[in-house]
Amino acid sequence: MQDPKAELRREALLLRVLWMLVFVIVWQVAELVLLCLVVAQLLVRLVQGEPNGALMDFGDRLSRYLAQIGRFASFHSDRKPWPFADWPEARDPERDIDPVPPAPVDTPPRA
Repeated sequence: MQDPKAELRREALLLRVLWMLVFVIVWQVAELVLLCLVVAQLLVRLVQGEPNGALMDFGDRLSRYLAQIGRFASFHSDRKPWPFADWPEARDPERDIDPVPPAPVDTPPRA
């Protein structure tokens, strides 16, 4: 007779494998959405001169969601990603390039 605890662990692992397969499909769809978002953001940046804030936030949330899937699939976390957990929040943008400071204003000399 098999150990009941070992049988439960085996069933839990099989269930996890099924969820991993579902999230692999979700990963593929999300990856395609992220690619479209990157192209759209590039076009917005070329036309308007600056990135779109809403696209930046959604891109950050989507990339964090993909990270959640990766952590779950690699057994780094037992927490299943959205829709079982909250959708990730966007973080503040990290910009390496500072905006161009305004030109200094010439002030007349004091008498």
